[in-house]
Amino acid sequence: MRDLIIIGGGPGGVSAGIYAARKKIKTLLITDGFGGQSMISAEIGNWIGDQSISGYDLAKKMEEHLRAQEEIEIVDDDGVCVVQKIDGGFSVVTKNGKIFETKYLLITSGSHRRKLDIPGEHEFDGKGVVYCSTCDAPIFKNKTVAVIGGGNSALESVIDLLPYASKIYLLVRSEIIRGDSVTQDKVRQHPNVEVVLNATPQEVIGDKFVTGLRYKDMKGGEIKDLALEGVFVEIGLIPNSDFIKDIVARDDYGAIVVDSKTQETSCAGIWAAGDVTDVLYKQNNISAGDAIKAVLNISDCLKKQ
Repeated sequence: MRDLIIIGGGPGGVSAGIYAARKKIKTLLITDGFGGQSMISAEIGNWIGDQSISGYDLAKKMEEHLRAQEEIEIVDDDGVCVVQKIDGGFSVVTKNGKIFETKYLLITSGSHRRKLDIPGEHEFDGKGVVYCSTCDAPIFKNKTVAVIGGGNSALESVIDLLPYASKIYLLVRSEIIRGDSVTQDKVRQHPNVEVVLNATPQEVIGDKFVTGLRYKDMKGGEIKDLALEGVFVEIGLIPNSDFIKDIVARDDYGAIVVDSKTQETSCAGIWAAGDVTDVLYKQNNISAGDAIKAVLNISDCLKKQ
């Protein structure tokens, strides 16, 4: 039985793995790949210590740093499908049928972006279709873009883009914007922003990169095209937490509820960090910090045994 199993290979999981190894905690890290959501980002400008780095390069650097640690076991070609309580800890069953046992568990499985599921979205993912304005807004300096969504995340994406994009279309499926009134006012009053209500995206248009977006005007029924160079999809995140849903408390969106001081969940012996949790801000640096916090707390718990 291990002392700790970490689930996930993004910034949170890797940071946790490095700290666990340095604390000489008997640790296994399980992931189906390194890098998390940022893997597809062409340029990341807010990862501390790198002025600019691609998601691919960041993932490689994190993996190399983790593998340089001697006190950790890594399974990097598998995901987790079931977690069960057992005497003295937990049983973790992977998608490939492997079974591991551990005293403690740290979940850093992240989340995935809710997709539009329209033609062209997948083809131009990372080629003009993006899912993180905080990461990618500077790439679209002096360009025309569209933000899809009507909630706070969409409004915040527009705010992130204001210093860079020359023109921003905010496409909202309904007749109203659901985000905060104060942020709405800031967005609506900016001369570079045009709000398009009752707009349902139909297709992302492009060649090698995005050149436009086709949408349906739900009031009049017309199909319309916008010429632009970027599409920011901000219609929500889905936490990767189904495998643990019967053991820990989750909020209405499926995010694992944690104690912000320790990252402990409602189930004794299980911690969680990063985008899979109900943390307010979904950021690489925050995921790393929260995961480190969890490992330090786990280390304290092991010392008391």
